[in-house]
Amino acid sequence: MNEDLIARATKNVSDIIYLAIEHKPSEKVLVVYDTRYGLTNILTAAYRATLPDAHFINFDSASKEEVMDAINAMQQSDLVILIQSSNFLLDAFRIRLHLFQKKLKVIEHVHLHRNTEDVWDVYVNALEYDINWYRGIGPRLKAKLETVNEIRIESAETVLTITGGVESPKLNIGDYTGMENIGGTFPIGEVFTESKDFLQMNGSFMIYAFAGGDFLTSMHEPFRVDVKEGQVTNWADNAPKSFVDILGVIKEYERPLIRELGFGLNRAITRERYLQDITAFERILGLHLSLGEKHSVYKKPDITTHKTKFHVDVFPVVDRVLADGVVIFEDGKYCV
Repeated sequence: MNEDLIARATKNVSDIIYLAIEHKPSEKVLVVYDTRYGLTNILTAAYRATLPDAHFINFDSASKEEVMDAINAMQQSDLVILIQSSNFLLDAFRIRLHLFQKKLKVIEHVHLHRNTEDVWDVYVNALEYDINWYRGIGPRLKAKLETVNEIRIESAETVLTITGGVESPKLNIGDYTGMENIGGTFPIGEVFTESKDFLQMNGSFMIYAFAGGDFLTSMHEPFRVDVKEGQVTNWADNAPKSFVDILGVIKEYERPLIRELGFGLNRAITRERYLQDITAFERILGLHLSLGEKHSVYKKPDITTHKTKFHVDVFPVVDRVLADGVVIFEDGKYCV
């Protein structure tokens, strides 16, 4: 096993536990893990080094009843850590939601098998919790977006304009002050929102990556898509067939809306060295958008949340982003 990666992972998970989650010595810790994949084993070793007194359960060798008994033995504010090559299934339970309902703190690592060995270091580095960075840039960006009227997303070839403001942004920066649930899926790093009025989103943008049907990051030569009144209406001839197919499936059930506007903050993830798991990749320093009607965080009067089906992350080429004419992102850096 890679000792250097374990050492870096140990430092990073320790900071997550004590700086982000604010775990206290009086609180118990349960770690549920599997041994199906090397990255899973690296993280488990890191948590063992950090939390020698925690209760560790191998999900594959324990019964579901044993796992649930261990979870149910935890008290409010105790910490449960899930280290999953894929994702743990406990019959009717969506395990993370069940943990939050019990008022437990949660650190979740999921679908680790999607990230190939050559980017394990990227994943480990993405776990770094730079408290000054996240708790500095996140609130500043949120404050800028709270009152914005117009956002312009520019590349050398395209401009996408969102007017009429955006919804109050949400933070995923490892600061759970005042939040009902403490913790979530790591790595973190994002400020996200969406347009208040989809009809006021128009223009074009270039896509260099999108979520494939296998939930893996699908990289491509950039291709243009056109947006009218919040919906993708056209695409360039060089758009991959897999993207066109995804659009076709979405349109069978719902509108191809651009909903989420996500500003990623994680400096360890880059376009050149990226994570294949799309859930982790969307933390990349830069922007991502979602395609389809599904975005349950925000309610819209013409969308019935439980009937929506698709939330496909797409990643635009971005030279700069302006908020009411002021540059807030340029040359791969935030300017707030």
